[in-house]
Amino acid sequence: MTLAPDTDADTDVDDGTGAPGRGRRAEPLRVDAAPLEQVALPRTAGGWSCVYADPPWRFTNRTGKVAPEHRRLDRYDTMSAAEIAALPVADVVSANAHLYLWVPNALLPEGLAVMQGWGFRYVSNLVWAKRRKDGGPDGRGVGFYFRNVTELILFGVRGSLRTLDPGRRQVNMIETRKREHSRKPEEAYDLIEACSPGPYLEMFARYARPGWTSWGAESAEDVAPRGRVYPAYR
Repeated sequence: MTLAPDTDADTDVDDGTGAPGRGRRAEPLRVDAAPLEQVALPRTAGGWSCVYADPPWRFTNRTGKVAPEHRRLDRYDTMSAAEIAALPVADVVSANAHLYLWVPNALLPEGLAVMQGWGFRYVSNLVWAKRRKDGGPDGRGVGFYFRNVTELILFGVRGSLRTLDPGRRQVNMIETRKREHSRKPEEAYDLIEACSPGPYLEMFARYARPGWTSWGAESAEDVAPRGRVYPAYR
């Protein structure tokens, strides 16, 4: 779904793979253009049993070259932690549900607050270790104190819901190479489907996935995500 008015004209988009693009450019994710209660989340009978979310977190520095909202790079627009936490996720999930929430290392407290605001309690986490082609840590990450080569998925539970049997054997580590800015590893979907029951809702999605309901400004099939695909990560 689109979270903002459709104001951009269709464009011929190159997705960086050599194949034809998906169509029109993604709309800016300007949720603050309307009251949050008007941003409808999809519903399903009985509520969603599993939510996977990669929110557009807002950092203090919004103009630096690595910032999502850098004027020239224009990767995507962001939301404050309070805006993200105010989304009515608790209204659309089932009484017993799982949440997989991506959060940058620098915003861990905000991530825990969002999880609580959505009606989940924190129980564990998964670590994405970004690897080079040779298997070593990808040192191109950024940070003011350390160079980040990991990102976290906070795992939360609402009510009482154990992971499925494969989850009891799943290590809390994903080791893959990264791709375009902020895009998360495809392996996360396989892990979630093996460890948590559906129905599945992905929030702030960029690409549709069979068997899932996708919600976000870039989730439609005819929308080309704004992130750049670097040749080394194709």
